[in-house]
Amino acid sequence: MRDQDREVIREELDKLRANGARRQELSLHACKRLFFDFEIRPSMATVRDLTQTGSASDIPKDIELFWQRIRSTSKVRVGAGAIPPALEERAGELLGALFESSLALAREALQAERAEFEAGQRDAEQATREAEARRAAADEMLQRSEARTEAAYIRVRELESQLAASSAQGVLHQGNRDVLLQRLETENESLRQRIETEQTTNAGLRDRIDGLHEEMRKSTEHYAQQIKDALAEAERRVKPMLVELDSLRSMSSTWQAAQRDASKKEFDFIQQIATAKARADRLDAILRERSDEVDVLTRQVSALRGQQGVDASVAAVLCSLAEAGRLGESEIAQLGKAVDGHVSLPARCPNCQEGEPELAEVEDGFELSCPECDYTSGPGASRLEALARFAGKSASRVKV
Repeated sequence: MRDQDREVIREELDKLRANGARRQELSLHACKRLFFDFEIRPSMATVRDLTQTGSASDIPKDIELFWQRIRSTSKVRVGAGAIPPALEERAGELLGALFESSLALAREALQAERAEFEAGQRDAEQATREAEARRAAADEMLQRSEARTEAAYIRVRELESQLAASSAQGVLHQGNRDVLLQRLETENESLRQRIETEQTTNAGLRDRIDGLHEEMRKSTEHYAQQIKDALAEAERRVKPMLVELDSLRSMSSTWQAAQRDASKKEFDFIQQIATAKARADRLDAILRERSDEVDVLTRQVSALRGQQGVDASVAAVLCSLAEAGRLGESEIAQLGKAVDGHVSLPARCPNCQEGEPELAEVEDGFELSCPECDYTSGPGASRLEALARFAGKSASRVKV
């Protein structure tokens, strides 16, 4: 980037700073000018050199904000109307691509016109240098002619001194004096004519120099007017793009507002779902408590039904007699299942004293067995009979 372009950007930043612009606005303006007008990727050193403000941590944040704005402007979604999301995405990409293409075409046109203007400026500068060279040559010729004129004047003075010396000699040179005087007058006339010729030539050179100066001034004004017209044309082409960019920014703001409303509705809906879930969890806990209570009551009803109205003390005496082997099979068969509701299983196996007996229902009735030693009572018609057999077999083994 040239020094004069850098000075222009600094003047713009000084104007913004005078209008109350902050550091971030100055950095963003410098990034825009570097990227869009000079095709230079903004860096911390370049932006800091232009703005003369900001720290090593603030300027990279400003540059990152500039790239985020470029990305959000290049890729925008249309949020108005009942448009499918895929079509919104494609429309946003199309608008971004259109903006990038327009910006690229404008940049190429500006670059071409700038190259043309620079070529014209270089031609004007070349013409100016040529005019300066011709003027220098004319000045040199004028100096040489003045030197020759001065030499002629010196020669005239020398001749006049010689004439005075000749006159002083008197009669001795009287005859030669007339001839020498005539010759000197002729030479003097010739020298005067040469002086007049040189003066005429010098006047022509001065007129030529003035003409060249006038031509250089007209050329400069002409190229300056062309540059001014080109800048006006470039501004005329860029203004519609800026209007379109403002439109895209407004559409982006509308879409962001709609996105915020949708996020708020989604948050409210999630809160409602959480409230309903908490209520469902409380109802589920209450349901489990009620189910446990129903199970307990069901077991109590089943136990009461199994007891069949037999007195608990009588049933306990019968169970202890059966477990001690003092009831015969005929007596146990007469009792049947009347006391099954009061029968309690032994805590330990009487055979191995380690296993915990288990009661199982079989096809013919009930069977009590030990899972540790595989000791079993065999099938019985009732729980009381299974308990009596289980205890009786163990007692018989102990006796043997």
